[in-house]
Amino acid sequence: MQWETVIGLEIHAQLATKTKIFSGAATAYGAEPNTQACAVDLGLPGVLPVLNQEVVRMAVKFGMAIDAHIADYSVFARKNYFYPDLPKGYQISQMDHPIVGIGHLDIEVDGKTKRIGVTRAHLEEDAGKSLHEDFHGLTGIDLNRAGTPLLEIVSEPDMRSAQEAVAYMRKIHELVQYLDICDGNMQEGSFRCDANVSVRPKGQAEYGTRTELKNINSFKFVEKAINIEVERQIDIIEAGGKITQETRLYDADKNETRSMRSKEEANDYRYFPDPDLLPVYISDALRAEVKADLPELPQIKKQRFIDTYQLDAETASTLSSSKELANYFEALVKESGCDTKICSNWVTVELLGVLNKQGLAIQQSPISHTRLAGLLTRIADNTISGKIAKQVFAAMLASDDSADAIIEAQGLKQITDSGAIEAIIDKIIADNPNQVEQYLSGKDKVFGFFVGQTMKASQGKANPGEVNKILQKKLKR
Repeated sequence: MQWETVIGLEIHAQLATKTKIFSGAATAYGAEPNTQACAVDLGLPGVLPVLNQEVVRMAVKFGMAIDAHIADYSVFARKNYFYPDLPKGYQISQMDHPIVGIGHLDIEVDGKTKRIGVTRAHLEEDAGKSLHEDFHGLTGIDLNRAGTPLLEIVSEPDMRSAQEAVAYMRKIHELVQYLDICDGNMQEGSFRCDANVSVRPKGQAEYGTRTELKNINSFKFVEKAINIEVERQIDIIEAGGKITQETRLYDADKNETRSMRSKEEANDYRYFPDPDLLPVYISDALRAEVKADLPELPQIKKQRFIDTYQLDAETASTLSSSKELANYFEALVKESGCDTKICSNWVTVELLGVLNKQGLAIQQSPISHTRLAGLLTRIADNTISGKIAKQVFAAMLASDDSADAIIEAQGLKQITDSGAIEAIIDKIIADNPNQVEQYLSGKDKVFGFFVGQTMKASQGKANPGEVNKILQKKLKR
C-alpha cells in the first residue's frame, strides 16, 4: 500500500521585547536561574497582568507579512494545566479569538512553489523550565522564562513530507527575523516547533490519527523526527495496530520518538477568558502605523535581486535569505562598483563558504563589505588575478589588513607587461620541444600545459588573458 504523510507545524517564536508579555521583568537570555521572574510571573496573590503593547504590534506585523486576517477584537484566555514550571496553574494564551487569523506562506521544494496555509497566530506567555541535570534524581525549576512573550504560529496540515515541513519552518524563521520580531536563535529556545504528524492511504480524504512531536529546536531534527515518526506509524498500521493520539518526544541520540503523554484536546484545558485582562481592539491607526513599518519582505527582495542584478533564482534566494546578508551584498555592489555576478559569487561561494565552516553569521564576518570591495576592485582593474585574489582573501581572513596592504607586502601585483610574459613563454617553449610538437600535431589539450607552466613560472602573477593571447600567437599552427 502507498502511504501519504500529513504534517502541520505549530511554531513558537519568542518575541524580541525587552520585557515580558504581562510584566516588566527582563527577557534577556542567560541570567542566573530565577533572577528574572517577578511577582506577576510567579502568579502571587493580588498581582495583575498588564499587556505589553509591543507584542501586539509585533503580532500584527507578522499577520500583515503573511497576508492574514488581523482580528479587530481578540481575547486572552486561561489554559489550565498543572506542571511544576507553571506556577499559576494556568497559562495565559488565546483560544477562540486569536489576534491573527487565516493567512498563507509560499515555500519552494525541488524547484516547485507550494502554498502553505496558516490557520492562526496567537499570543501567549511561555512557561518556566524544568532542569533535570545535576540535581541527583531531583528536578530544578528555573522560572526566568515564565511570562516570556510567544507568538504561536499554527499551520494548516498542508505539508506532505519532512522536506516541505523544513522548508516551511525555514521560511517562517527567515520572516520573523526580517520583521525584527524574533532573533530566531534556536539554541537559546527563541524559535522551536511542535510537529503534528499522521499517515493515510494515498487517495484517502480522511486524515489519520496524529501524534504531536514536541519542542524540536533544529531544522535537522525536525526532518529526522518526522521521518522516523512516519516510519513508526506505517509499521504499526501495516502490522495491524492502531495509532494512539499522543504527545511524543524526539530523542536525537537514539533517533527515535517515544511517548510522553496522551494528547490533550482543547476541552481538557478548560479554557475560559482571563478575567484580569481586557479584550484587545486593533485600531485603524495602529494598522496603518504597522503597515508603514513593514520592511521589504524576502520574496519581494528576491525578485528585485533577479530583476535588478540579473542573478539566477538560486543565488537571489540565498542572498535574500537574511536581511543582513542582503544588505551586505548590496553594500558590496555599491562600494566596489564591480559586476554584480562577481560580487554575488564572492559572497555566496567564498565568504559564505568560510562562515558556514566556522558556524558564523554574516554579522560576525571577519571581512566587512568595505574590505571585500577593496579586493574585488583590484581584480577588476587587473592588479591581481582571480587566483591570486583567493590568496589575498585568505590573508584578509587572518588579519585586519586591507587587500592593497597585503598585495603590496607580499608582492602579488599581476604581471601585465606583455614583454615580460613573452620572455617567460619563450623559455617554456624552448624547454619543452616535445609538447610543442604534440600541440602542433593537433593535441589541443597540451595548450593547457603551457598555460600552467607559464603561471607557475610567474608565481601566478601573469595576466591569464595576456598569457593565452601570447601563447596562441607563439604556437600558431
